[in-house]
Amino acid sequence: MADRNDLEFTYSLIDRIFRLSLGELADFSGAKYDGDFSLSLEQAQRRKHDYVAEQIGIEPGRRVLDLGCGWGPLLAFIRERDADGVGVTLSSAQAAACRRHGLDVHIADARRVDRESFGDFDAIASLGAFEHFCSPADYEADRQDEVYRRLFERIATAIPVDGRLYLQTMVFGRNMIPYEEISIDAPRDSDAWYLALMGRQFPGSWLPFGKEQIVSAAEPSLRLVSAVSGRLDYIETIKQWRRRFAEPSLRKRLLKLRLVPRWLTSSDFRLAFTSGVSANSVCFERELLDHYRLVFERAR
Repeated sequence: MADRNDLEFTYSLIDRIFRLSLGELADFSGAKYDGDFSLSLEQAQRRKHDYVAEQIGIEPGRRVLDLGCGWGPLLAFIRERDADGVGVTLSSAQAAACRRHGLDVHIADARRVDRESFGDFDAIASLGAFEHFCSPADYEADRQDEVYRRLFERIATAIPVDGRLYLQTMVFGRNMIPYEEISIDAPRDSDAWYLALMGRQFPGSWLPFGKEQIVSAAEPSLRLVSAVSGRLDYIETIKQWRRRFAEPSLRKRLLKLRLVPRWLTSSDFRLAFTSGVSANSVCFERELLDHYRLVFERAR
């Protein structure tokens, strides 16, 4: 799994710039346009939250766990529904931001969450965190299926029979290339280079190979209820994020200036944040990546 240092690199470094660009409780996972790209980013994110609520039952009095809660958008939505939300993240900046808004968030490894550590829940959601649960080292050691299987076994203990899990995640797509071809030294604009650049932006993280690997690992603890691809929606979401991040702001400029020493001393930082391209957007367009909204139910 991507460890705490990896996630601090990806998320905590951009924490304040993120919040200035997208809002204090903005969502950093794919929105739900359903092909209607006339929707604003906020409308599409709200549509996603409504969909999650419908699928897993976010209702007054219910207790819902958010695995990898980010900056707390789903937890805030759960609170609006008069339900009780609990979140976990490995990013200290995300946890601090959530707590400032009165959200119940813990710095914890999502793979270690179970009934004993956090109690019972009526439902669980995880949006955009599953990508970090397996590392390249896990994949190379042939542990990827085991990592996922143990995760599903643990979280299944925290929900009742027929309780539901909503899982939204990127996966490798139908045009994914062999692992050994991925290299930052590959020709710029090649598939191998873009995938390597993504690896620099999200160190310590490795994706599942299609939804099939996830569904197989979830059995027999959880059975699949529905699966929908959101690849095109994610491309539009990234487009809107980039537009927001590019909007001029004196405060953002000052924050970026504070990162200059990191830029000068870290080649990984330069590649991750100042390469001038959107690696994930290109990978979605080329179908090196796909994106799924999966709903599971705890088996009897």
